[in-house]
Amino acid sequence: MELFAAIILALIQGLTEFLPISSSAHLILAPRLFGWSDQGLAFDVAVHLGTLLAVVWYFRHEIVAIALAWFGSLVGRQVAAAEAHLGWMIIIATIPVVVAGVLLNDFVANELRSPLVIAAATAVFGVALWAADLRGKNIADERRIGLGIAVLIGCAQVLALIPGTSRSGITMTAGLAAGLSRETAARFSFLISIPTIAGAAILKTAELVTSPVPVPWLAMGVGLAVAAVSAYACIRVFLSVIERIGMVPFMLYRLLLAAVLVWLFV
Repeated sequence: MELFAAIILALIQGLTEFLPISSSAHLILAPRLFGWSDQGLAFDVAVHLGTLLAVVWYFRHEIVAIALAWFGSLVGRQVAAAEAHLGWMIIIATIPVVVAGVLLNDFVANELRSPLVIAAATAVFGVALWAADLRGKNIADERRIGLGIAVLIGCAQVLALIPGTSRSGITMTAGLAAGLSRETAARFSFLISIPTIAGAAILKTAELVTSPVPVPWLAMGVGLAVAAVSAYACIRVFLSVIERIGMVPFMLYRLLLAAVLVWLFV
């Protein structure tokens, strides 16, 4: 794999993993525009690990506090109740996509990876994101997320198995529809991405271990580093501006992206 291609694809993955604009739509578009072949399993593992490192590093203090409180609650210790509660909500919101991923992985891989499906999901769920953003907001702290909202967001995350939906986009949509502020919806979306991305990386790593294809270590290293740095920068900037700019720019971008995909592939 050429280093230029590795850098561009890792940059795309890093920037689109956490923005509500669909990484799969961009990763099908870039190779078509540049005439590149599929990036391969090893590279997928690298960029997933890169984005995982980025979100873990950004939320490192919150993760430590949540983990300590959650484990402490299991053994009956006096803990920060709000942090322990948030830990349980993250787990609950992750369960649906784990179950659905195991049951539907082959169906998604074989039946839903067409450009038309990706374009349709990009457009439809982009409009849904904008519509959800119009609702009133009354929860400005992810520690106040209750069981019902966690289940709703978790079930919505299952829809991210459809390529073009955007995992971050659909979970933010559900959070906004449930009354979360934009920043709170984004923060919770990023927190629940940690076990989700980790699970995907583990599955892909298991596939890589059993694959006979040679591992392009240089491309993997470059991809991991670029994806990590770009994803971290994306998270920082997005959380600092989202309350001001809202979701309209992302909806418009998604509609444009869907139109380009239809023009190129259909």
